[in-house]
Amino acid sequence: METTTKVSLWQDTKFRWMIFSVTIVAVFEFLSLADIDVFRYIVPERYSRWLAAGFFAAIIIAIGWRTLFSGLQALAKINFKSINLLMTIAIIGAFYLGEYEEAAVVVVLFTLGETLEKFGIASSKSALQALVDRTPKMAAIKNAAGQILEIPVEEINVGDILVLKPSDMISLDAEVVSGSSSVDESTITGEPLPKDKHEGDLVFAGTLNMQGYLEARVTKLAADSTLSKIIDITFAATKTKAETQKFIETFAGYYTPAIIVVAALLVIIPTLFFAQPFNQWFEQAITILVIACPCALVISTPISIYGAIGNASAKGALVKGGKYIEAIGQIKAVAMDKTRTLTYGKPKVTDVIPFGETTREHLLACAAGIESYSEHPLAQAVVDAANEEKIEIHGVENFQAVMGKGAKADCVVCYDKHHCIGKLPFITEEHQVQEEVVKQVEALQLQGKTSIVVSSHDGVEGVIALTDEIKTESKSTIAELRELGVEIVMMTGDNHAPAMLVAKEVGITEVKAEMLPEDKADAVRELLAKYGATAMVGDGVNDAPALALSSVGIAMGAAGSDAAIEAASIAILNDRLELIPYLIRLGRRTISTIKINTALAIATKLVFVVLAILGISSLALAIFADVGVTVLVILNSLRLLSFK
Repeated sequence: METTTKVSLWQDTKFRWMIFSVTIVAVFEFLSLADIDVFRYIVPERYSRWLAAGFFAAIIIAIGWRTLFSGLQALAKINFKSINLLMTIAIIGAFYLGEYEEAAVVVVLFTLGETLEKFGIASSKSALQALVDRTPKMAAIKNAAGQILEIPVEEINVGDILVLKPSDMISLDAEVVSGSSSVDESTITGEPLPKDKHEGDLVFAGTLNMQGYLEARVTKLAADSTLSKIIDITFAATKTKAETQKFIETFAGYYTPAIIVVAALLVIIPTLFFAQPFNQWFEQAITILVIACPCALVISTPISIYGAIGNASAKGALVKGGKYIEAIGQIKAVAMDKTRTLTYGKPKVTDVIPFGETTREHLLACAAGIESYSEHPLAQAVVDAANEEKIEIHGVENFQAVMGKGAKADCVVCYDKHHCIGKLPFITEEHQVQEEVVKQVEALQLQGKTSIVVSSHDGVEGVIALTDEIKTESKSTIAELRELGVEIVMMTGDNHAPAMLVAKEVGITEVKAEMLPEDKADAVRELLAKYGATAMVGDGVNDAPALALSSVGIAMGAAGSDAAIEAASIAILNDRLELIPYLIRLGRRTISTIKINTALAIATKLVFVVLAILGISSLALAIFADVGVTVLVILNSLRLLSFK
């Protein structure tokens, strides 16, 4: 795995020496422009130029030997596409002209620009690298004899029991087997609020146990943890070049040799055909080589991309490459799955409707007593509803589950002990059902709700309705996407009625229901043909074909899910739907930043190339303009790290 050292420039000795060298060279350059030769005051005038040459040559070699060596290598290989070759020719040419200060300024400022470029790239990775550095290399485990041992994380196996004390950084993905605590998962999900953890809950490597004592069974080796996957994918993402970056690098490959040809012609034509002074036009040619160096142009895209990826990672969105940052900024339509995207994928009781003399509390207490023996999600929702309302659940005996239909049991509290609970057809098999019950169930179905009927020998006691709970941020997210001019289509495998209920609630008008995975893939093809760039948002497993076909596949709630992280272009680890409009805005800002950087770099170069051809530019001015544009491009790109 690639790593990068967290950079603090002012603590770096080499950088401090470079700033010192820039200061010294700048002072000498300003004195030179003022026609003040400091070296004449040190040695006799006939030796002053030799002393100046030696002094500045020492600075050039100390600071820029890598640039010179790389440039000479490129010359030996006849590689005229090398930026370092341009710099080497400029330095040698400036020395030939006796412009020692300018030669030193060229190499010092060019090297400073490269250093700032590396700093910009490292800054976007530093938060992630800091997390890598902080992740514990040792962990406490409890062996079969109950002893607690401290061993390297690489030696811990799946199934081992981690011991997590308050303030411990969690070293591996694991499942809580005992204890309760709250865990700060912001490093993984970007979510600032700690999450409560109890038996059966997952904890992730790189997160922080806040206060309680936990024992957790390891579910993944250190190399396979969610954190490791995030780190690997994020570092790999910086190598996945954006389309703009590929174009600029290709352009630079033709641009650099063309500039060398122009510089050569600028010397040859005036001196050979018009008898002009060689040194005058040679200086202008050197000026062109300096100002034409495409440093700012080449770095305009990668630093912007790294900044955007670093920003998204901090919010809990794992972007798998620069091209996806660009792609999300060009999105015109978004296809959204319903379950676990717009909704939590977890049923919730919405209506408790008693019949006859049964009270609401009695109905819910009896139903929860029976359902407490079932593992079905609907059953768990009924139990949760009773617990939330602090209703004392009835005790039951002789529980019997009927697969796909419901359950039977004897309630020890009710006078009429025998009860059935489940779908209406199941109830009608054993008990008589009133007409009003049938009408009530049909009415709830029209609302897109699932009905559970509770009945005893005396008749139906009531109906409990459930529906998939809509995420609180779904409505505002859809509204934000509309403000951004993005079309939204819901695509779900669920029935039409519940799909329409959710769509109406969140503000989506176009709905495609009862779809198989292959149907969703076909629908994405249609959206691509109709709107162009299209994103697909799903849970990353059954939506895999549609995710793969879309311009950008976005997997929701991907923390701990290998399938989701692998399937999508962007994995939202914390399940926060509102990150989608944020990512679109971030993508658009990234594209606009790249355009501004590119335009600024090209415009500056064109102006100074024209000035050099006209013979009214200077080498010093060209150097400061080139480095100035490079610094502006870097600073403008790094603003993406703080984009909100």
